[in-house]
Amino acid sequence: MVSIDRRPDGVALVTLDRPKMNALSVAFLGRLHDAVAELAADPPGSVVLWGGPRIFAAGADVGEFSEPGAARRITAAFHQVTGALAALPRVTIAAITGYALGGGLELALACDLRVVAGDARLGQPEILLGIVPGGGATQRLPRLVGVSRAKDLVYTGRQVRAEEALRIGLADRVVARDRVLEDALALAAELAAGPLVALAAAKRVIDEGLEQHLEDGLALEVDAFVSCADTQDARTGVTSFLEHGPGRARFVGR
Repeated sequence: MVSIDRRPDGVALVTLDRPKMNALSVAFLGRLHDAVAELAADPPGSVVLWGGPRIFAAGADVGEFSEPGAARRITAAFHQVTGALAALPRVTIAAITGYALGGGLELALACDLRVVAGDARLGQPEILLGIVPGGGATQRLPRLVGVSRAKDLVYTGRQVRAEEALRIGLADRVVARDRVLEDALALAAELAAGPLVALAAAKRVIDEGLEQHLEDGLALEVDAFVSCADTQDARTGVTSFLEHGPGRARFVGR
């Protein structure tokens, strides 16, 4: 149901494959968590999460909802995998075609960036089942698009087209359906060739800073800046800038 392809350019492509709709059962989420744990133990340069050319993921496996104690198991499985995905010390990109709904969108929200097909649909339709999102959307969505927009999406359960998703910040790039994976992999490869220590520090400081007062977040930034300035990549970047101008440095990830 979940495969990892570590590419020569440093990108790890994680593919979801549970026909027909990539419904996220507890077992499926367990497989995905194992894959994320494998990446955390030996981080690649960057990660792309891909649901295939037809659909990203249609959400939780509703067939499991009626089982005894299901609600607690399902939400725990979602939070385990989305937390692990968000904590990866590398840039993560969700490559979205078709639908990313409910738990599917929550997986994408746990990624750093989202490359979305022009005909894709995104949404949190849980309210239409008489429940609330259980995989992190009530917290990650308002942090991404703002409180009022998040409430609109959660309260109505409506599906957002790619153009609106881009406008409100839910999507970072919108491309043709047949270019989604190609563009996501190209962006991931560019980032994988970057200064990985600085990228990991930037991700950590941004994410942790959102949970703190401004002054505390700024203190995190100071510490990260000082730490990164002492890396081989920083020395390479400064020397390259002085000798050749911006954007010419070749980093080694140390």
